[in-house]
Amino acid sequence: MYQYDQHDQAMVDARVAEFRGQVARRLSGELTEDQFKPLRLKNGLYLQLHAYMLRVAVPYGTLNSTQMRVLGDIADKYDRGYGHFTTRQNIQYNWIKLADAPDILADLAKVQLHAIQTSGNCIRNTTADHFAGAAADEVADPRPYAELLRQWSTFHPEFDYLPRKFKVAIIASETDRAAMRLHDIGIQIVKNEAGEIGCKFFAGGGMGRTPMIAPCIAEFVPALQMISFLEAALRVYNRHGRRDNKYKARIKILVHEIGVAEYSRQVQEEFAHILTLGLEPPPAELERIKGMFADPGLESGLSDDLDRSDPDFALWVDQNVHTHKQAGYAIVTISLKPVGGIPGDATADQIRLMADLARDYSLDELRVSHAQNIVLPHVKKADLYRVWQALDAAGLATPNLDLITDIIACPGLDYCALANARSLPLAQKITDRFSDIGRQRTLGELKLKISGCINACGHHHAGHIGILGVDRKGVENYQLLLGGAESADTSLGTITGPGFSEDGVVDAIEKVTDVYLARREGAERFLDTYRRIGMAPFKEAIYG
Repeated sequence: MYQYDQHDQAMVDARVAEFRGQVARRLSGELTEDQFKPLRLKNGLYLQLHAYMLRVAVPYGTLNSTQMRVLGDIADKYDRGYGHFTTRQNIQYNWIKLADAPDILADLAKVQLHAIQTSGNCIRNTTADHFAGAAADEVADPRPYAELLRQWSTFHPEFDYLPRKFKVAIIASETDRAAMRLHDIGIQIVKNEAGEIGCKFFAGGGMGRTPMIAPCIAEFVPALQMISFLEAALRVYNRHGRRDNKYKARIKILVHEIGVAEYSRQVQEEFAHILTLGLEPPPAELERIKGMFADPGLESGLSDDLDRSDPDFALWVDQNVHTHKQAGYAIVTISLKPVGGIPGDATADQIRLMADLARDYSLDELRVSHAQNIVLPHVKKADLYRVWQALDAAGLATPNLDLITDIIACPGLDYCALANARSLPLAQKITDRFSDIGRQRTLGELKLKISGCINACGHHHAGHIGILGVDRKGVENYQLLLGGAESADTSLGTITGPGFSEDGVVDAIEKVTDVYLARREGAERFLDTYRRIGMAPFKEAIYG
């Protein structure tokens, strides 16, 4: 994985020192809150309902065990003993004291982490496939390209004040594990007919108030021209994006209003101009970065045999373990979604345990997934049982990956000042209702996502079943959506009809699953059945 050079470290250390001075001025009263707000946001510090929240960047979701352990230590030292992993592969701390914020950033800087550009109208943390470098179906490891994007985008002077926040995702397989087409810019690493590596670009995706799926704007851009093309795409957006109306400021609105063809034309025109300027990083820089993501020490000749005699272990393997590109290894997903738990939360002790398991069994690597789980990407099959035992003892072995209780949820009204309704208690009620693992497996792949407001931080538009919390005359109300998806067959969910109370929406979900079980054919997923029979049978069951 990438290691800071002296320039990276100096840049992060300087930002910590600068912010320490800004906090001191705020605490002394020299700065008002209005003056301080843009400064703290540039360092990932939000003022939520009850306390400050700090969002820490985890570039393309990759961590080593030392970094992960520090994240656990910060939860103990500065928060209430836990952290919350997010859909942008970051971690948030919800109970931060302002006076402690510079010390937290200093602790992060010591292990090459920071909170820069995790908020504000800038290019946010680039996300990537959490199976990157381990998946058998990828064209190339996308993380070197994501790292190049990180270096290009951090403190980019031209894009420091964009019309709105800007999110980029990068993948390298046909299987989209990063919701790539629901980003402002999505990049898929591909090969052309000549076997050359390049990038397929998508632009104008996003959720929120006006959800849209990003269309393709370039089928193939040579890999060494990726940065120039992205620069062109950002320049066109920065030039024409709305700054007079925050609800129409995202790139998706621009692409929609001027049309895909016109936006693509302007990007290609700007791209041709940029190529004459020589802004692309030298090929040697990409090769230098690739060297840091080389084979982490995978052994050859290992056995694929696995003792499945323990039924609980076998169930976990079936649900939470995926095929690795190297024989004898496996990809392990650690569910942060126990029945009755808060999606994405992990205690300090659990975080440190996951760090230890990565050090001892996963070649010192962890990944944060956009589904708010943790991945051990390189586990020998011979070690799987020991890993499972350790996870099970810590309450981290729930075998529910991609099942109905593997819920994505935003913090909602329990923490967020923007939310209209609570997400977390609802998620807990749903997992309680569907707690039986046999029932979950009978339902099969069923992705449920909850957002506490229209900003869609819980990705409700992309849920096979999505839930949106709204305020109905001062009362929390929940709209139910069906048919969303975020993978290669990306689709947006459709609202079923009138909303529900918290208990009512749980009952409605149960009715939806009953219709699915009664109407599915063969091994159809919920999404397949919904697409085949449409909304009407579900709506009839819900509303009578």
